[in-house]
Amino acid sequence: MTSKQLPLPFAEAPHYATEDFFTAPSNELACEVASRPDTWTNARLVLWGESGCGKTHLAHIFAARHGATLLDGARLPPLQAPPTTPLAIDDSDAADETALLHLLNAAAEAGQFVLLTAQTPPSRQNIALPDLASRLRASQTAQILPPDDELLAALLTRLAADRQLILPLPVRNYLLTRLPRTPAAQREAIARLDHAAMAKGTAITRHLAAELLADLAV
Repeated sequence: MTSKQLPLPFAEAPHYATEDFFTAPSNELACEVASRPDTWTNARLVLWGESGCGKTHLAHIFAARHGATLLDGARLPPLQAPPTTPLAIDDSDAADETALLHLLNAAAEAGQFVLLTAQTPPSRQNIALPDLASRLRASQTAQILPPDDELLAALLTRLAADRQLILPLPVRNYLLTRLPRTPAAQREAIARLDHAAMAKGTAITRHLAAELLADLAV
């Protein structure tokens, strides 16, 4: 492969450590609620917000602090026995409804806390099973709001530092003002710039950013 060939995508390693989470006005209430499971209504909490807002990160932090089992909602395993630890169910709105209902019932019977993440609150989810809808809507909810300027800037700085990228001020301003105001868009932008800079062997410029990110710009 020559220096002008675009490298193949490689697996990104998300940073889910507690010290890598940025607390800001957009998420501080959700952080506070998630840190106190003893106050949750019916021992359940649904963290909800748009993709990339930090729900999965908070689920990992909860799991680490409370010894919880972290589960992927889209791939819930068949229930074999009542859970012996708290549960963190990421993307719970993608779960098989019957499997999720059985898991919530088993956790309640075992007296275990359950943290769930979703893109919308239970009241706005199209849930077919009445029993599941009832349980989720009887759970405490906490929204993670869209990120503010401070959080986006801090995230952008860390994403660039993780890849040892130098972002000139014009490029940084472009990313903060022209891209969707979501962490997911910032991550995608930095990944594209990193791959392109490696392939071309050039510095990152505003022109390069505009060219690579035209489909993301708003």
